[in-house]
Amino acid sequence: MPVHTLVDATRVAIHAPESIVRAGLVSYLQHDRELREVPVGDVCDGDVVVVATDVADASVLEGLRGLSGAADIAFVLVVARGQWRADISSAVDHGVRAVLWRDSFTPDDFARTLLTVARGGGSFPASLQGTLMEQVQITQREVLVPRGLAASGISFRETDVLRLVAEGEELSQIAAKLSYSESTIKYVLYGVMKRLQLRNRAHAVSYAIRSGLI
Repeated sequence: MPVHTLVDATRVAIHAPESIVRAGLVSYLQHDRELREVPVGDVCDGDVVVVATDVADASVLEGLRGLSGAADIAFVLVVARGQWRADISSAVDHGVRAVLWRDSFTPDDFARTLLTVARGGGSFPASLQGTLMEQVQITQREVLVPRGLAASGISFRETDVLRLVAEGEELSQIAAKLSYSESTIKYVLYGVMKRLQLRNRAHAVSYAIRSGLI
């Protein structure tokens, strides 16, 4: 097993109003050599911010904006006492990637969740997963499908075009296969790149592959 140094360890910033709670969470970090604490103000892309709270509500989500921009550049793990009153979809939009109930996890659970989040994964209690899935289904059914969009924000037509580009098809071939004009195919690609701020077709295809769209 490789030995991880402080240089390559996952950086974790802990925000907890109660000093005793914060001390406990900091002590948990010492159980794993792959984790190290940093000040909240030093977080950057790939770091994890731990937010401890009694009740997770809208004010907690709003407070994420004040953590030196943490909600925009780092992943967030919320440690709550067992009450969740915030919109779970909004929480995800604010960078929340995991939730732990304060009274029901061990130091190993804490470390494992932090590493999962730092590597791009997520971990939510079953009840919150169910709520999130319901919200996704409602959004899909009532907002996206009527507009011809998938949950990714890319339309089904755009997905078809990107898939064919990824397969190496020329624009004229794509137009023939999808029964569109070549100018329409160019317009579709331009629309995707402009809306998602992608540099070129290769970048658009890469985005679609990373997002699991094609």
